[in-house]
Amino acid sequence: MASPKKDGGFLTQDQREKLRIAVQNAETLSLASPRSPTGGTTSALLQQYEQQMLEQKRAAAAAAAAAGGGGRGGGGGGGGPRHVRRSHSGKTVKVKKDGAGGKGTWGKLIDTDAEACLDRNDPNYDSGEEPYELVEAPVSTPLEVYKRSVVPIVEEYFSNGDVKLAASDLKELGYDDFHRYFVKKLVSMAMDRHDKEKEMASVLLSYLYGNVISSTQIRLGFVLLLEAVDDLAVDIPDVVDVLALFIARAVVDDILPPAFLSKAKVSLSESSKGLQVVQIAEKSYLSAPHHAELIERRWGGSTHITVEEVKKRIADLLKEYIKNGDTAEACRCIRELAVPFFHHEVVKRALTLGMESPAAEALIVKLLKEASEECLISSSQMMKGFSRFADSLDDLILDIPSAKSEFQLLVSKAISEGWLDSSYVRSGTNGSVEDDEHEKLARYKREAVSIIHEYFLSDDTTEVIRSLKELGYPEYNPVFVKKLITIAMDRKNREKEMASFLLSSLSMELFSTEDIAKGFIMLLESAEDTSLDILDASDELGMFLARAVIDDVLAPLSLDEISSKLPPNCSGAETLNMARSLASARHAGERLLRCWGGGTGWAVEDAKDKITKLLEEYESGGDLGEACNCIRELGMSFFNHEVVKKALVMAMEKKNERTLSLLQECFGEGIITINQMTKGFSRVRDGLDDLALDIPDAREKFLSYVGRAKKSGWLLPGFGVASVA
Repeated sequence: MASPKKDGGFLTQDQREKLRIAVQNAETLSLASPRSPTGGTTSALLQQYEQQMLEQKRAAAAAAAAAGGGGRGGGGGGGGPRHVRRSHSGKTVKVKKDGAGGKGTWGKLIDTDAEACLDRNDPNYDSGEEPYELVEAPVSTPLEVYKRSVVPIVEEYFSNGDVKLAASDLKELGYDDFHRYFVKKLVSMAMDRHDKEKEMASVLLSYLYGNVISSTQIRLGFVLLLEAVDDLAVDIPDVVDVLALFIARAVVDDILPPAFLSKAKVSLSESSKGLQVVQIAEKSYLSAPHHAELIERRWGGSTHITVEEVKKRIADLLKEYIKNGDTAEACRCIRELAVPFFHHEVVKRALTLGMESPAAEALIVKLLKEASEECLISSSQMMKGFSRFADSLDDLILDIPSAKSEFQLLVSKAISEGWLDSSYVRSGTNGSVEDDEHEKLARYKREAVSIIHEYFLSDDTTEVIRSLKELGYPEYNPVFVKKLITIAMDRKNREKEMASFLLSSLSMELFSTEDIAKGFIMLLESAEDTSLDILDASDELGMFLARAVIDDVLAPLSLDEISSKLPPNCSGAETLNMARSLASARHAGERLLRCWGGGTGWAVEDAKDKITKLLEEYESGGDLGEACNCIRELGMSFFNHEVVKKALVMAMEKKNERTLSLLQECFGEGIITINQMTKGFSRVRDGLDDLALDIPDAREKFLSYVGRAKKSGWLLPGFGVASVA
């Protein structure tokens, strides 16, 4: 029980006792004589006493309300009506509602009063008692997460210049298939900053190329930039010129192939600013004399250091190499300079150092030879370094009289050992090359042999195509075909298979069917002479011809055209007949693809079966990226027209164009080239009569597919469908 209080709305013990006695006396008197005056008087006294008690309670309640008191339950003294119950004896007893919430109390254990609310000004306020409110949060896709994550990586790189840290962060981020968006974000952020950041962006792309970001993702990143030029121009007024310089720098740094420019022009509309970018990159930057050095210096030099600083580093590393003789360490330092287009300076300074210090000549020769064999210093950079050194011989002779003769001996040694191309020809003191047709052809043959030898070592078809484009002289393409097959015939099956694969690549990218046919004509005309050095030359040449037909490098009708152009009584006619027999035999494709071990070791039928299965799996709900990877892993880029053909036929049969989405992605990723795409469509067009027997609306569907393909730029401009209609 609470302690006695006079102002709290409670009766004291003494008051309760007096009330109890008074009530008992009143009841006794009332029962004994209800109408007696005494009884009436007692009842009046009792009522008067109760009235006094009630007034005291009300006064106490008013005082408590004025003082701000009162319990949480709202059941304080006299503030509201009270529940009334009657006892068995008939007396009236007033009780508090629910027995809780009086003045000075905490209320009920669980207060369900609907009007109760939390007071944030209450000292005992607990935010945990606030009701929970569910807020709908947007769900981010992996691409959105990736795009948000690369921004701080680029910002941090621009602030610290640490390419290794940026590469590590990008690797940890994962999502290799999204790296095209990193390329776009990096370049677009750099274009809106100073030359330092532009140079840093180019250096980072060169560092990431191959190790972190694939060549395909680099290419697609620049495609995205070309497509976004019109939007970027709103914030970057000179975006056309700056992006053109970025693309030219990427070509110079060998992270974009020169063919990227010609392919990009096909896919861009004539009114787009992206086309202007490509044209400026091609005509203003990459066509200028000494364009590599000019582009490299445009933003202050590679790794944002000056050319003089690069020269100093080259001189220091060569001096250090002469001291310790560690060739591997010297090559590592040259590689870390990350200036492959400036390696001619390494060659020139190394030759100068060798002339000035005869004791160091052997080490210099060893370094240059190893750098060439490891493809650290390219053939063109080696020749350029020798040419620059030769141009400075007149000054060097003043200090070293024997410099010229020693240099000639070194040139002969370098050519004989294979680390200097034999096309390095100088006549007189100014080193001019004769321009007559015979010398041009001789020089082309020497260059072609060098390119072929390098290809057999590196197995890099892209480098061959780039080298041939740089060399020029497309009129001599048949000569290259002849040299390639002649050299391959005198080697092992590996080189023969590589030669066939290279022919397939060249037929798609650079050489026309006429070029290849002329090359085989030259081979057949000289077959008798070739057989003096290669005993089975006739059989090998027949295999090459038949393989070219199977690989769709030559059409079967091309053999007839070749035969008509051979001179009478030519021994090559017999070889040509053998090639016809091989190409027309049953299961010829399977046997010819395996004749030298095969690029992939698969038969044509095996490849067709794998293509069918991967298309069926994709059509039934498979993953787009996985399907593209499967096509890439087939390793038969020259046979991708089969993928196109089967995808089109499946779309017709299933009445589902999902496989066309796969073709779109493969074309965008560069997996299927425009030549292979056109060839696939041509094969379907040629077989429409047979398809129409099973698919009545095959022609209508094919025409709709052609319309979509032309709109997306899949097909060569000359592709026609007049015969279909």
